[in-house]
Amino acid sequence: QVQLVESGGGLVQPGGSLRLSCAASGSIFSIFTMGWYRQAPGNQRELVARITRSGSTHYADSVKGRFTISRDNAKNTVYLQMNSLKPEDTAVYYCNAEIITTVQAVLGDYWGQGTQVTVSS
Repeated sequence: QVQLVESGGGLVQPGGSLRLSCAASGSIFSIFTMGWYRQAPGNQRELVARITRSGSTHYADSVKGRFTISRDNAKNTVYLQMNSLKPEDTAVYYCNAEIITTVQAVLGDYWGQGTQVTVSS
């Protein structure tokens, strides 16, 4: 059993900042790529940023230069620092992780429950 728990969402004014956190826990053997996705009402879920275990990152064009993804492998945690937020960043943000558990030696895809980010004046 693996759980991903996000925190850090909320309401912020345009131009403001938020930091999201996602901690993985449970029967974890190893975590590979971790990432953040978002879904706005009426839209499909889209990739925001992802980071490999070794620290290589990839960002959506819409957030490059404003968002920074990082991770702490010792804490099984991934972060998303969001600066210069815009109203179009408003969405539910989901954490994702590729995990091999101690129960089954198969790479699985796990999701958090989502955290709301609202950018509005």
